[in-house]
Amino acid sequence: MTPLIILIAGPYRSGTDGDPVKMSANLERLESFALPVYRAGHIPMIGEWVALPILRSAESEGAGHCVAEEFLYPVAARLLARCDAVLRTPGDSKGADQDVRIARERGLPFFHAVEEIPVLISRPAVLIDAA
Repeated sequence: MTPLIILIAGPYRSGTDGDPVKMSANLERLESFALPVYRAGHIPMIGEWVALPILRSAESEGAGHCVAEEFLYPVAARLLARCDAVLRTPGDSKGADQDVRIARERGLPFFHAVEEIPVLISRPAVLIDAA
């Protein structure tokens, strides 16, 4: 089996009332799943890693108040076209529920816990010095 690109989907804006500190905490929570996914032999991906730089660029170009419906959700939908699976983390999230729906429509596997993800390697990868 080859490594899967696994979209980690869970709350980002949900329950934050737009508070950047709370959104940052939610992103950190999502990112806490990246290492276990990687250690299982796969490639972790989080939609906000791609969408947030786009959002910041749009705002800096004077696009006004950019909302999730314009950037966050569409980026995740495009990203899912390249992902092989979805890990749905705990917590209420319209966007994450939409990611699971899209995954189901595309026949992609989705997991509700890291332990459900097939393990490809049993030890951490070792970096090789190319020099």
